Amino acid sequence: MRIETLAVHAGTEVDEGSQAVTPPIVLSTTFARGADGTFPKGHIYTRSSNPNRAELEQAVAALEGGAAAAAFGSGMAAIAGVFQALEPGAHVIAPGDSYHGTVHLLRQVFDRWGLAFDFVDMRDPAAVARAMRPSTRLLWIETPSNPMLHMVDIAALGALAHRHGAIAAVDNTWATPLLQQPLALGCDLVMHSTTKYLGGHSDVLGGIVVTRERSAFFERIETVLRLGGAVPSPFDCWLIRRGIRTLPARMRVHCENAEILAQFLAGHPMVERVHYPGLPSHPGHELARRQMRRFGGMLSFEVRGGREAAMAVAAGVEIFARATSLGGVESLIEHRASIEGPDSKTPQSLLRVSVGLENAEDLVADLDHALSTLQ
Repeated sequence: MRIETLAVHAGTEVDEGSQAVTPPIVLSTTFARGADGTFPKGHIYTRSSNPNRAELEQAVAALEGGAAAAAFGSGMAAIAGVFQALEPGAHVIAPGDSYHGTVHLLRQVFDRWGLAFDFVDMRDPAAVARAMRPSTRLLWIETPSNPMLHMVDIAALGALAHRHGAIAAVDNTWATPLLQQPLALGCDLVMHSTTKYLGGHSDVLGGIVVTRERSAFFERIETVLRLGGAVPSPFDCWLIRRGIRTLPARMRVHCENAEILAQFLAGHPMVERVHYPGLPSHPGHELARRQMRRFGGMLSFEVRGGREAAMAVAAGVEIFARATSLGGVESLIEHRASIEGPDSKTPQSLLRVSVGLENAEDLVADLDHALSTLQ
């Protein structure tokens, strides 16, 4: 089946008891044994497994072309689950422009636990190769990056990791399985913050890790999830699975609107630079064309006049919500450096935009009005 059909049907079936086409929400924390003492449906206790979680895991694994998935209560819990599956003393290589939550997690939690890590510009595979150590166990990849939308070569980095006996994992939150499939490009694990595009409505928190094949390392991730208990609720799983059913349709509009908005901003006199891989001027445009189906619904741009001007634009919009997060139906704008804190490497003039499903002309007019106040 093609991915649009999988988004609607994978992991779901007509309910045996009620014949409901929409899967029911199974809130029970415990499940009865059969007459022979076994568990007929395989579920014992909701921390270990739940029908709604199983449906979600099957669906996302199918979309990514993976063998199995493990759903967590948040994207950060999913990232932490991968790091926790490593042994103390293992070395991790992460992008120099990693998502700030990943950076803080490594520095504030896993540094004390005994993980070693380096942050490297992954646009340069040679720099990644130089950072490899005998103890390197994980190459953590993000592309497009947050918030600069740098592109890195997934296939090349996956092959590099495997030559050194390391696992290649990709944060695929921004691209979604509709636009980019890292497992097909040779990587081992894919992570999503399901809070974002998979849920799609800014009303649920979740994360998931998908594996290309069942392995001892993925089983450790499952053990971390089961024993640590960072599981999503049945209702959260149900909401995310419902969101996935409309993901293909939503992503088409996200991409179309972002392309229009990026072209508008690229021609605006008060904009110094637009970061969007769909623009031919973007340094990673050709790579994005090779490894993505379309260019996504996220962009960022730098405003002439620095931090003060950027803040004025963010305060001047009416349709865009001035809020953190991304991937929902509504358009969001934020001054990213102030979110990331004093150690942020993001330019102070930069605004990050999650382009929603509103009419593209309305979004252009809203940003045009906010930018016009600077002239």
